[in-house]
Amino acid sequence: MSRVLIVGAGLTGSLCACLLRRELQSRVQIVVWDKARGSGGRMSTTRPPDPSSHSADLGAQYITATPSYSQSHHSVYSELLSAGLLKPLDFLVEGLKHGDGNQDYVTPLGMGSIVKHFLSESGADLFFERHVTGLFRRGASWEVERKAGDSEMFDAVVVTMPVPQILQLHGDVLPLLSVHQQQQLDRVVYSSRFAAALFFSPDAVFGFPDWTARYVSDNCCIRYIRHNADAGGLGPSLVVHTSVSFGAEHLERDTQDVQPIILQELHTLLPALPQPISIKCHKWRYSQVLTAVPGCPGQMTVLERPLLVLAGDAFVHSNFDGCVESAQSALRVLKASL
Repeated sequence: MSRVLIVGAGLTGSLCACLLRRELQSRVQIVVWDKARGSGGRMSTTRPPDPSSHSADLGAQYITATPSYSQSHHSVYSELLSAGLLKPLDFLVEGLKHGDGNQDYVTPLGMGSIVKHFLSESGADLFFERHVTGLFRRGASWEVERKAGDSEMFDAVVVTMPVPQILQLHGDVLPLLSVHQQQQLDRVVYSSRFAAALFFSPDAVFGFPDWTARYVSDNCCIRYIRHNADAGGLGPSLVVHTSVSFGAEHLERDTQDVQPIILQELHTLLPALPQPISIKCHKWRYSQVLTAVPGCPGQMTVLERPLLVLAGDAFVHSNFDGCVESAQSALRVLKASL
């Protein structure tokens, strides 16, 4: 039985694990590691400290499917819709630009529910707080080193972490890259931004007119706002995303120093906003891919024997369908190798 490690429990990693299980079933042992304390990556759902408040998505807010991807990724969308994890967007997003034939979706249980669904379907051995720092070729296997100092052996490895983090790995990854591959990875560019989630008590009342979410075009700090109310009696939550330019300007500052600036600008935009009972601010150093690997290959095979594959939205484009495309590309390579 082949032992496969997938590094990263975000959308690409979780879907790749799910598809691999469905294709190879009991012929493969799938292990997923993530350095965070939970799954989701940029599609994680944040639970409030006080359970009386609604959860919040600090990363991806909704999913837009083009007509082409609605067709080519039909099985994925159909599965998530049938499971009640996706539904058509049914509220006003002020300032949202609609493309011809595009379909927008939201997640009733939060974006993280999609990743958890695929991980559950994969039957993978899932481990959190496992920070990969190096990969070393050992004959027909990969020795994968963790920050804690220990290591494990695998027959194949799929790495779905952001490209700058891949380029910081110790061991044999960089020496095995061709000059062309190195140049392609060096060209990948990400945007950065901050996000804040404000959690409110059940008796909090928002006095917003007729929007649930809005894009902000006339503020140097805030680019997007969304509030979540809950019919089940939970207190509302509100999510704020900063602009890319604000994220770049303040990238190296501590999140706790940036949070007051965001809150001050938010109260300028929404002066009647009630007092939250808790706030969580997060820095997305690798928020979205601005410049992907040329040609959108979906993955990059560093070595065929033992197999080492790099995957993620940096190898396609930065949205839901980019991650799906990358997971499917990585699966094709895995099937051919295992």
